[in-house]
Amino acid sequence: MRPPQFGADITNQAAVMHCTRMAGRAIIRVVGRCTEAQENNNLDLSECQLMQVPDAVYHLMRHTALKGCNLSSNVITKLPPKFAVKFSLITDLNLARNQMSRLPDELADLNELIHLDISHNSFTTLPHAVYKMPKLVKLSAHNNYIIDVEVERLQEAPSLQEVDLQNNPLSARTHTALEAVTSPHILVSVREVEDWEDLTV
Repeated sequence: MRPPQFGADITNQAAVMHCTRMAGRAIIRVVGRCTEAQENNNLDLSECQLMQVPDAVYHLMRHTALKGCNLSSNVITKLPPKFAVKFSLITDLNLARNQMSRLPDELADLNELIHLDISHNSFTTLPHAVYKMPKLVKLSAHNNYIIDVEVERLQEAPSLQEVDLQNNPLSARTHTALEAVTSPHILVSVREVEDWEDLTV
């Protein structure tokens, strides 16, 4: 018979306890920030290691008219459609530095939203919702993987004044079209011609 492996068991238990403590701290942090938001109407859940917005957050915030929501620097891949219903009065939404590639169309129902930050994510196109938000003034979408933009829809957006599309791999056609737009004000990086595009080589 092999002797019992006490060392391995203790190591595993320590690892489980460590993970549990970390998860516990994360939950305490989220609850604490929800409590703060009930007082100042600004929910800051940045750097909380979130993969999604926990259902408990919607529950804790159900009697609070949130004005701002900061979900930046997490590992969130998507928002549920109910986000727009639960937080319908927010004017500022920060989704920067996550792992999102799309937004639900229901976010177009954020009728009070003025500033949306989706920078440093994995978007390859601008989400359809941003073209429809009635009061959206500023859209920060820099540092993504955006290739194409529906330029005409961007120009027709109701309130849009500034769109930051810097540091995106925009196609030559899209880049040229965006540079010609006078309203809204669009920020794009100087486009470097790829070797295969330079016909003089």
